[in-house]
Amino acid sequence: MRRRLLVLVAALAAMIVSLTPAVVTAAEQPAYAGIRIVRAYPGEPAAPEITLPEGYSFVTGDKFNVASRAEYYTFIQGPRSVAGIPVTVRWPGERIRDVIWRDNHLTFDRPAADTVTFTVPVTAATTNADQPTIQVWSALPTPPGLQWRIEHNDPDRVAGPWTTVPWPAGQVTSVISYLVASNAILIDSGLAATAASKGHTWYLMGFETNNTLHPDNPPHWHLTYYAGPNTSAKAYLPHFWFDAEGKNFYNGMDVSGQGRQKYYVGDPAPMYDFADNLVATTVIREDGGLDIITPDEHTYSMMPGPSGDLRQDVSVVRDGEPWLVIKTSDDVRHGIMIFDVVDLQDSRNSSTTVHRYDRLTGVLKP
Repeated sequence: MRRRLLVLVAALAAMIVSLTPAVVTAAEQPAYAGIRIVRAYPGEPAAPEITLPEGYSFVTGDKFNVASRAEYYTFIQGPRSVAGIPVTVRWPGERIRDVIWRDNHLTFDRPAADTVTFTVPVTAATTNADQPTIQVWSALPTPPGLQWRIEHNDPDRVAGPWTTVPWPAGQVTSVISYLVASNAILIDSGLAATAASKGHTWYLMGFETNNTLHPDNPPHWHLTYYAGPNTSAKAYLPHFWFDAEGKNFYNGMDVSGQGRQKYYVGDPAPMYDFADNLVATTVIREDGGLDIITPDEHTYSMMPGPSGDLRQDVSVVRDGEPWLVIKTSDDVRHGIMIFDVVDLQDSRNSSTTVHRYDRLTGVLKP
């Protein structure tokens, strides 16, 4: 009996030893939460006083604690808490208008004119996983084979490298017109439908000026092909750099497994589906626009519009025939984005589309 008891004790001890490292490792892994404290009125960049409960702290480093004219954002670390932890923010001389966590406006109490208290979940596995807190994007509705987001850049929210350069006003204006034109081209050409038939997707993206976890500079935009349903798939990922006049001048195209390929004005830049099938070729034009050439050699050309200025409007020529004139605007202070599209071949297809969005998160409103 005594021998059997000793064997049992030894077995239990061995089990505890084998389990202990996993338990300790899991306990040592912190969770994270990003929060944005939005001021009622923009002013000189500054930081509020933030009080956290015991066991929680701020992630160190300038890129995790960022002040702009409009807001202050920071990242918290500590034990995972789905229910959330209490946070107190005091900002002497300032009135706090909002607190953002991911795409949520957190409910808060205001015990004093310059103070708010709220609860925030701490659940992200990494700081990068909570980037939605500081990303102000709108995901636009698209057909299968195509995804599209528009970044809303506000000069009062600039952060990181964007604080050391002039505000990219020309690029912020022209980038949306390029994305609207690309969306129309991918649908009309059948390129989006072909991608969908393979389970692949095109992804249209611009650049953001307020995210220090993704220092997205210099100004550029993306017409990306993912050989799968989402951005985790292998990709041909162009970075079209464009200047203050909205003119494209360089394509640094990252290709999965091949690194960055460099293309300049006049250079054909082919894109494939990783099964040796050509999906499209892009060529930066002398006028600063862009040609998109389909595998069956139909050519869509984005070029300066009637104003002659890519910051004002973009024309699209389809196989040598004028097709669209596109003019866009984005009022980031009120969350209103307008796309004017004139169809020169069939006026019945002309449209003015108004998108209203949450100015602090980018989420589209009904």
